[in-house]
Amino acid sequence: MRCYVLTISDTRTEENDTGGRLLRDLLVGKGHDVVGYAIVPDEPATLRAAIERQLDAVEVQAVITTGGTGISRRDGTYEVVSGLIEKRIDGFGELFRALSFEEIGPAAMLSRACAGTARGTIVISLPGSQNAVRLGMTKLVIPELGHLVREVTR
Repeated sequence: MRCYVLTISDTRTEENDTGGRLLRDLLVGKGHDVVGYAIVPDEPATLRAAIERQLDAVEVQAVITTGGTGISRRDGTYEVVSGLIEKRIDGFGELFRALSFEEIGPAAMLSRACAGTARGTIVISLPGSQNAVRLGMTKLVIPELGHLVREVTR
């Protein structure tokens, strides 16, 4: 599958974006193509424009974001992504939080990881930590990515 990776952060750079790097490495390691990558600040208008550019790109089948899914004042990824989603995949967030609960306990409720479809493209939003990226990608995204893309293009 052809994926675009977006890291949402006010502080990350290519040098210290460990979550974004891990996400890309996991995709490539399982035979998927990373057709692009960017780091964008946690500013709603900037993030929305960055995602919309990829939704309009013919070569992108899935947009996967990392970061900005918490509840701090600056965390706005959930609002932007859910505003773009046309069909929600509610089970993704539910399963992510259940799996996360097994690892970190009740703090898992703070995650607003989500997924859905927009303009015929899969959109997946993960937290920014390496552990969250590894969990979401290995347990949920990678095993189902091909199936998700096939379904949304039918």
